[in-house]
Amino acid sequence: MTVIISEVLKRSEQGVTRPFICRGDDELIYFVKGIGAGRRSQICEWIAANLGHALEIPIPPFAIVEVPPDLIEIGGRPDLGQLGAGPAFGSARHPLIELSPSAVVQVPHAVQWSVLAFDWWLRNGDRTLTATGGNPNLFWDPAARNLLVFDHNQAFDTYFDPVDFRKLHAFSARIPELFDDIVRRDDFAKRLELALGRWKEIVDTIPPAWYFADPEMTIPADFDFTAAFNTLARCSEKDFWMIP
Repeated sequence: MTVIISEVLKRSEQGVTRPFICRGDDELIYFVKGIGAGRRSQICEWIAANLGHALEIPIPPFAIVEVPPDLIEIGGRPDLGQLGAGPAFGSARHPLIELSPSAVVQVPHAVQWSVLAFDWWLRNGDRTLTATGGNPNLFWDPAARNLLVFDHNQAFDTYFDPVDFRKLHAFSARIPELFDDIVRRDDFAKRLELALGRWKEIVDTIPPAWYFADPEMTIPADFDFTAAFNTLARCSEKDFWMIP
């Protein structure tokens, strides 16, 4: 069942895309990325979240939400055009704190390996964290020792830098334990290949409107599905785990 956005509460001050914080008709609060975030961002979020779910990455509940036209027309905010009517990407909000450098050691190693493999596979360099700070896009619940992984709009980055990934990723300290362990990385490679088997199913659920940059659906969106698939298909190649 499609979640219908019933109320726009405010807009996030964080993140490049500054998602809108909205209430759905299921009473959950969502971070919503509409047309102003860019179609590429929406597509990346949808594909990555679904692949992450298949890999059992701890990703918050997500959905394609529907923004009614009348909510935009009578919403009373001058920036609602950036949300736009129609299908948008929604990620459920959780009252957790962003992962800090001191909390990284509390995250189980197996979870860190999974996130590293996931981001390396997606060529996502937007999960940085060092002793001086960063932008991890990770929530942490210290009491329950639960991690939540969010914000995948930089997936399939054509400017992805493996050197920066090794230096800056939030879990970079665990890279040797994954990339240098033949048994562990082969196990992850099999999991990645299995998740990739869902590619067509995931792509087929992308709303038709997202294939176009404009509401009139006349300008194709800036997303290369073939290149994205080929990026993911690298997981079956021998040099996939080579990192400088």
